[in-house]
Amino acid sequence: MKLSYMEIREQICDVCHKMWQLGWVAANDGNVSVKLEDGSFLATPTGMSKSFITPDKLVRIDRDGNVLEAEGDYRPSSEIKMHLRCYEEREDVGAVVHAHPPTATGYAVAHKALDEYSMIETVIALGSIPVTPYGTPSTYEVPEAIAPYLGEHDAVLLMNHGALTVGADLITAYYRMETMELFAKISLNAELLGGAKEISRENIDRLIHMRKNYGVTGRHPGYKKYNEYSQNINPCDE
Repeated sequence: MKLSYMEIREQICDVCHKMWQLGWVAANDGNVSVKLEDGSFLATPTGMSKSFITPDKLVRIDRDGNVLEAEGDYRPSSEIKMHLRCYEEREDVGAVVHAHPPTATGYAVAHKALDEYSMIETVIALGSIPVTPYGTPSTYEVPEAIAPYLGEHDAVLLMNHGALTVGADLITAYYRMETMELFAKISLNAELLGGAKEISRENIDRLIHMRKNYGVTGRHPGYKKYNEYSQNINPCDE
């Protein structure tokens, strides 16, 4: 169902409040943006806890990050460069979510990718989740670091920083962050129990091909963990 301009503003605030309640962000952490029909974007303002976000505090910007509409002195997060790069690289992206979910961010801090194909839901939804190279926040280093991964991934870990997800709409991007954080928790528990056991290659292929049946949008890396497989698997682009 198509949302009105005001409904999109309210949805952004709802997602921000959920992220804060889940402990994915603290203080001024995290940011959210949504692409509008006219090609402009709504984004969360800088310097504000996601628990305090209200529809009137959101900022509307253009593709270059210039403010088109804002109340008072509100400005977009300095991380907006990362968001805009996602939209530039992917025409199918309609929303971007950046947060610091504790377990997934733990993997990012440990420089450890979530690349085990061990949980059915994550195999279908995201596939492997890579760790992108280090980039200094608020600079163009982060957009440059994530760009090579956006062609095949809807979720990435930002080295020593946090996590980023994209989607055709905001709820999809938010769900992908939820999926990544839950998978990180399950992977950590599995590690404590002796290590996760991967699904067979045959069943992984079957799960990936089920994406169309489930109406899953976005990109998928296929099964590319091992070199002997990577040359024979084409990324799924729904």
